Amino acid sequence: MPSSICVTKLRIVRSGKVIVPELSFEIEKGRITGILGPSGSGKTTIFRSLVGVQEITSGEILVLDLIAGSKLLRNRIGYLTQSASIYPDLTCLENLKYFAKVLGTSQISVEEILDLVDLGKNRNQLAASLSGGERTRLALATALLGKPDLLVLDEPTVGLDPLLRIELWGLFHRLADEGKTLLISSHVMDEADRCDSLLLLRDGALLAQGTPSELKARTGKEEMEEVFISLVADQ
Repeated sequence: MPSSICVTKLRIVRSGKVIVPELSFEIEKGRITGILGPSGSGKTTIFRSLVGVQEITSGEILVLDLIAGSKLLRNRIGYLTQSASIYPDLTCLENLKYFAKVLGTSQISVEEILDLVDLGKNRNQLAASLSGGERTRLALATALLGKPDLLVLDEPTVGLDPLLRIELWGLFHRLADEGKTLLISSHVMDEADRCDSLLLLRDGALLAQGTPSELKARTGKEEMEEVFISLVADQ
């Protein structure tokens, strides 16, 4: 299967500290790939490098067959940061219309995207008055503007209650079924089983890559937290 992302010998040093020593991996198109690891394992730094806003020390990153950060990728990648990038003094609809104008994308699909993230009923509600889960979904809606081929989602379910997490994962799988590639970071190991493929990280290094079932079979463990601990112990 063709790759959406190809990272080769990526090294990132920031303020004299090695964040990513040397990392290589590929991400297949049309699948949900989870990047899992504890806080401080380099997930956000890697995501920033993929979308072209992190200076890399060495290595190569190809995203959708283009060099990461290329102008041609701007409307082909949707990026959700850990902090919801929305304006609290605008309504849901106004937020999406604003970002659509900034991105130069059609505003025809704004209402459709609000419905997709189940915020159609909140279209005229100020973002400041939304719940935490609703703000996350609104930020996700802005990332979906332009119907990107690749979604890079940095811990999109953090702080959400279990029901909201289930609803969001349902949306992620629907998007993947439509052919989008999703790269999702998390430090919650029980979300691993919801992914098609996994990258397990520790201190910026790749511990293992494979499907949840492959990694469980490799370590002889049933729970992903146990899988991770086993892989760390084998280093």
